[in-house]
Amino acid sequence: MDADRPAVPGSKWLFMTCFVALIATSFAFMTRILVLGDWASDFGFSEVQKGELLGAGIWPFAISIILFSLVIDRIGYGKAMAFAFACHIASVAVAWVAPTFMVDATAGPEAVAAASASGYRILYIASFLAGLAAGTVEAVINPVIATAYSHAKTKWLNILHAGWAAGLVLAGLLVLAMKADGGLIGGLCEQPIHWKWKIAVLLIPTVLYGVMTLRCKFPVNERVEAGVSYRGMLAEAGALGAFIAFGLVFWQVELVLRGAGCLSSLPANLGTLGSMTIPVAVIPAAVVASLFGLVSFSLGRPLFVFLLLVMVLLATTEIGTDGWIADLMRQPMQQSFGIDGGWVLVYSASIMFLLRVFGGPIIRFLNPVGLLLVSCLFAAAGLMFLSTAAGVTIIFAATIYAIGQTFFWPTTLGLVSERFPRGGALTLNAIAGVGMLGVGILGFPLIGFIQDKTVESELRAQVPAQVESILGDPKASVLGAYRAVDATKVETLGDKRLATLVEQTGSEAKQNAMFYVAALPLIMFVCYLGLWLYFRMNGGYKAEELPVTTEAPRTDTRPV
Repeated sequence: MDADRPAVPGSKWLFMTCFVALIATSFAFMTRILVLGDWASDFGFSEVQKGELLGAGIWPFAISIILFSLVIDRIGYGKAMAFAFACHIASVAVAWVAPTFMVDATAGPEAVAAASASGYRILYIASFLAGLAAGTVEAVINPVIATAYSHAKTKWLNILHAGWAAGLVLAGLLVLAMKADGGLIGGLCEQPIHWKWKIAVLLIPTVLYGVMTLRCKFPVNERVEAGVSYRGMLAEAGALGAFIAFGLVFWQVELVLRGAGCLSSLPANLGTLGSMTIPVAVIPAAVVASLFGLVSFSLGRPLFVFLLLVMVLLATTEIGTDGWIADLMRQPMQQSFGIDGGWVLVYSASIMFLLRVFGGPIIRFLNPVGLLLVSCLFAAAGLMFLSTAAGVTIIFAATIYAIGQTFFWPTTLGLVSERFPRGGALTLNAIAGVGMLGVGILGFPLIGFIQDKTVESELRAQVPAQVESILGDPKASVLGAYRAVDATKVETLGDKRLATLVEQTGSEAKQNAMFYVAALPLIMFVCYLGLWLYFRMNGGYKAEELPVTTEAPRTDTRPV
């Protein structure tokens, strides 16, 4: 049978709808990245707060993708897509409310602090809704395409996820064109274009995929068609898989509730592990995992559990770095080319798009595990080069990094769908959910934490007598306590030399953060090398296929 021939009718329209929906999710991601500096300027956010806002657009992804994966075969893919559409529209509407809370700096410190807190809450909610929409979209598109192209899953999942890269490029070009300094659209306007209009570009692909969904005929998942029971699906993830996934879900919910002051009666933690605390969320996660194990009679497939853990590192390397890179590379790009740091992401996403669309021969030659091995080396080298790059070497370093990150996400999805087809939508989407949760809880804040701690350390070494006068109050994060520079205090002191030093130190800390992140793909390389050796000793990598044993219809006939 031709591997590229779809297994269900109407797959071309179905594929294009899924492709456009994924473009919408990357539009939401890219626009947040490119307006993050505007948000920080308007509301005075710290680097960690900026990381938390990026995370707020990521971790809800896991809640929707995991929960929908448990029920999506019963409620239908169409209804899930309708929910995603509603969340995308709502995220733009809520973000538009935030500017109403802005106040002038002359209003006084209390009013400024209150405005900052209100703006943070509103933008957090808007980002949360975008994250829910993104997770719901992927809860649909990954199993749909894996089913529609069941004989070439890794290849077609890579092509599908070229939509993510396409969205990054298109949204990046649109938003950067709206900049007042050098933007094609912004340069024609008398007044700078407010960031809320940049957020609104998300409506373009959202409306498009919403209309396209009305014509879609979604397939029945291959797990259902093969007669694998619901319990059989749960058994692939098992108790250990559930503990990891729901542990991260409950941990994030705990962090949100603690931030809102809702869990003051509970202990702060169950203990410590190095500089990190053991969250109370471990308890409900253990309860859910126990129930999962009792229902499925399984601890989970060991290889799947292993891939879940590695996925946290992978997501931080790819999504975490992409989320920060416009900010991290702002100063080097301005100094070298006089352009916004977001162009680095647009450039790397362009390479990603081309490689994912035309990477079929590479995938066949290396197989998923070999491709992940090679990708780790490219990603680590690219991040190291970017941490010190200047001038034209930025382009070289970004190219190396882009080649490395290109195949990470969709190839992992392909690996899971090929090795665990009995897990259906659950295993395929749980791996993505854990990745997004990991980067939302740990990845984004980690990169911000590295910056704030580096700046504090450098300033204590260079201006020890003045450092206390410019640092803010200690703040808590999942990675430990930190103190960020208070821009208002620096401005109040009126010391130009000190202000210049703070700016230079912050810029260097941003770029150097990528050197530390490069350790993650190196750890992943060791993990994937072990996986490659495992398959090598067991006859080589092979995809598992499910026989069709039921009379289930090829398409889902339920209305949207």
